[in-house]
Amino acid sequence: MLICLAFVATPIWAQNKTTGDPSGVWKESAETTVLFNQAAFNEDWQGGGVSNIAGNLSMTYALNYKSNGLAWDTKATGEYGAAKIKTQDDMQKTNDRFEILSVAGKKINDGQWYYSGLFNFKTQFDSGFEPTERTEILNGIPVKITSNERNSKFFSPAYFLMGPGILWKKDDDLKLNFAPATGKLIIVDRQFTDPNDRRNRLDGSGHYFGVAANKTTRTELGLALNGYAKFEIMPNVGIENIIGIYANYLDRPENIDIDYTANLTMRVNNLITTNIAFQAIYDDNAVKGFQIREALGIGVTYKLK
Repeated sequence: MLICLAFVATPIWAQNKTTGDPSGVWKESAETTVLFNQAAFNEDWQGGGVSNIAGNLSMTYALNYKSNGLAWDTKATGEYGAAKIKTQDDMQKTNDRFEILSVAGKKINDGQWYYSGLFNFKTQFDSGFEPTERTEILNGIPVKITSNERNSKFFSPAYFLMGPGILWKKDDDLKLNFAPATGKLIIVDRQFTDPNDRRNRLDGSGHYFGVAANKTTRTELGLALNGYAKFEIMPNVGIENIIGIYANYLDRPENIDIDYTANLTMRVNNLITTNIAFQAIYDDNAVKGFQIREALGIGVTYKLK
């Protein structure tokens, strides 16, 4: 008898919460989503496939303040996902991100322009690994050894951005911040930059995420542009666009760092929604090419107001 089990639940739980004070000065919102995917096949299954189990947790918290010409918008995002494939011994990380973006502004006259201050922090929760191959001599015979080497971990790398600028803000769903003198700090663990440590992940130019050998930090000064646009495409279909651009005046300013995220939400009814996330990152200190991430979630959303 052929037995095949394939079960997918994406997500199994989601919650969205929005609150605010009666005066309307403070407004906050929070959303948590848990996704779970699982598929199993017995040994007689001939259609192809490998048993696996995967999960993903994402949390978003937003806090907005507006009163007497002052505006302060802060958003924190955390995501983590992992998968276990039957044919592989180790758990595979599928998603890992933590970011805080905060912009405070003082209105200029009575328009939509503000003097602003930008703060941005990015890192990850867990270690990342990549397959590597090395050759060792055993009993006089060269032997190739394949292993997974740690190439990143919590706070390695960690990015900090801070600088003054000008903010254009129509409302909480449409804003653009321009900061022409923004400092950037990159922090890494010394094990990844120590040439004498076998665990180092220095590239061909002797750098790790732009940090030089035997160093743990890198400082930059440049231009930062951060934009946010959220709007409804059609009834029950909305899209959120988030973009961050940075150019370092001190080293190859023509090599612009880009981080763009699009979140598309399609609401079937008050409970069932579909979410599609797309992210593209270009940072030649990390890799000379675009890093692309896409995720799809279908499930139930519960709102509290």
